Amino acid sequence: MRLLVSGFPAVYRFYRDVLGLEPQFEAESGPYAKLSPDTGHAAIALQDRAQMGGVLGRLGAEPEGYRALVVLRVDDLAAAHAEITSRGAEFTRDPGPMGDRMRVAYLEDPEGNLIELQEWLALREQAGDAPA
Repeated sequence: MRLLVSGFPAVYRFYRDVLGLEPQFEAESGPYAKLSPDTGHAAIALQDRAQMGGVLGRLGAEPEGYRALVVLRVDDLAAAHAEITSRGAEFTRDPGPMGDRMRVAYLEDPEGNLIELQEWLALREQAGDAPA
């Protein structure tokens, strides 16, 4: 996933310092960076919107509302929520259930992209196999 951002340094610092993602290389001033959770299985790339507009010759006006939903899976949602809150983040929705298979919490990055932290609970099939 690559997010096109206008305020590159602030967004970069948010993903690195607040969410705790690990930069693959230091690039706080942009125009491009790639950051990963400690699992290393996925990455979020940030691209300066104006620079990309120059590459394409144009880039339409910034859309209103959410432009992206970044989903980060965590092992312990309560712990992740507490840690990220201690780094200054304000959640738009505190941890709560989403159906019977996961718990989620939501916050926004400095440009208004929606971030979902999700903790998967035991699957129904596994719950059915548990001893009585």
